[in-house]
Amino acid sequence: MKPAIDNPKTVPFSIPRGRRWDHLDLLERIDASGSISAAAQAMGMSYKAAWQAVEAMNNLSEQPLVARQAGGQHGGGTRLTEYGRRVVAAYHGLEKERRRVLAQLNQVMGDFDQYYRVIRRFDMQTSARNQFLGRVKTVKKGAVNAEVILDIGGGDELAAIITNDSVDHLELGPGVEAYALIKAPWVILTTDDGLKTSARNRLCGVVVRCQEGAVNAEVVIELPGGKLVTAIVTNDSIHSLGLEVGSRACALIKASHIILAVTA
Repeated sequence: MKPAIDNPKTVPFSIPRGRRWDHLDLLERIDASGSISAAAQAMGMSYKAAWQAVEAMNNLSEQPLVARQAGGQHGGGTRLTEYGRRVVAAYHGLEKERRRVLAQLNQVMGDFDQYYRVIRRFDMQTSARNQFLGRVKTVKKGAVNAEVILDIGGGDELAAIITNDSVDHLELGPGVEAYALIKAPWVILTTDDGLKTSARNRLCGVVVRCQEGAVNAEVVIELPGGKLVTAIVTNDSIHSLGLEVGSRACALIKASHIILAVTA
């Protein structure tokens, strides 16, 4: 069952559909079939991926969207709750109204779509101090984990180690736009460009801010391409490394400390 909205091909600009639409389709197919397995098969998803999507949606919702039905003549099944059906209906209404408004805006401002895509990037809010937007260059899968290389611009790249399941769930591949999230305490600082470490990532630049607190300090490094990396280190580390505004420093980041995210 497809969302009952205007055909997106008739809209004169692109509106991201992606995983939110996948989840909406999944909910509707579960409601129609009474089975996660049947819904997943119809969408070309694995049963595991479908269950993970359902669990994630239930975790993010104030009330369960999907519930199991135990027993019965056919061995039970899965259904949408009344709350889940109302969420689906509300989403249909929201998308229809959004397309109408955005179509009007595009008529007033011919290149609105270009700026709309940029504005959408500001919607994500996380506790990670460092957020980089880039495009996947390569994905190399191993037995359990995968190495994902992300081009963040300015000649800089980040290597992240995530599970193969995460690669599949995020649908990561060459050219896909993704975010790299790195908490400031996970960033190690050094002033020795030639220092050999086990950290997979090294981003070097110039210190543009050193702000000491009672125990720890915030250090911000500007990379050659203009991007900023923030680290939280002790005040003692600031003094021992001789860090100050204008000095050169490198940020070392383990590949396993990088969280990847994509827009829905």
